[in-house]
Amino acid sequence: MTSGSLRQIVLDTETTGLNARLGDRVIEIGCVEILSRRITERTFHRYVNPDREIEEGASRIHGLTREDLADKPRFAEIARDFAEYIRGADLVIHNAPFDVEFLDQEFALAGMGKVLDHAARVVDTLAIARELHPGKKNSLDALCERYLVDNSRRTLHGALLDARLLAEVYLAMTRGQESLAMDLESPVAAALASARVDLSGLVVLRASADEMAAHEKVLDGIDREAKGGSIWRRSRSGGQ
Repeated sequence: MTSGSLRQIVLDTETTGLNARLGDRVIEIGCVEILSRRITERTFHRYVNPDREIEEGASRIHGLTREDLADKPRFAEIARDFAEYIRGADLVIHNAPFDVEFLDQEFALAGMGKVLDHAARVVDTLAIARELHPGKKNSLDALCERYLVDNSRRTLHGALLDARLLAEVYLAMTRGQESLAMDLESPVAAALASARVDLSGLVVLRASADEMAAHEKVLDGIDREAKGGSIWRRSRSGGQ
């Protein structure tokens, strides 16, 4: 789950409906850049004229209508700028197959191949979340709540806002993996990484002389009961 590239683009789209194969189109693209695990201010955000009606159910989710998009550019007009923005990067997407299918279709219609002709690879945060939290809700809202990411402004789905929230969730889900000396593809490794405890403020209290003397008396008693002596004294002296 760690990236082979230092540059990652967290991406979200909004569409006219749910089925690219039935002619639904992309109407909004929102992207947030992560460089070396830090969110930058270099974003990419475009509204797109789909040249078709928007399903009522979809419009209720993102709040966009065909009239809102009538004066926006078509995908072919923004395709080169978009391709340049994602070039060589890892794309981080929640439920990636959905967005990639739509973007593959849009690139194909523009005569520009597919998503992976421009980006390095695709990382699906929904797949990661399902490994880390099997049997639990793993929607973006659920993950924001689980990882304490403030999504109070998310009254409607918007591609750029959702990409920003997903960027924060993704960094929280994968925190610490780069320093783990174990298989980083393991969900257990990722879970341990995201559950690290900050010990920087830990106060160490040394035992007093009286407490040390009392401890030695306890060990004397254990030595008498145990034929081989106490394990604490053996390990302390390096004996067998």
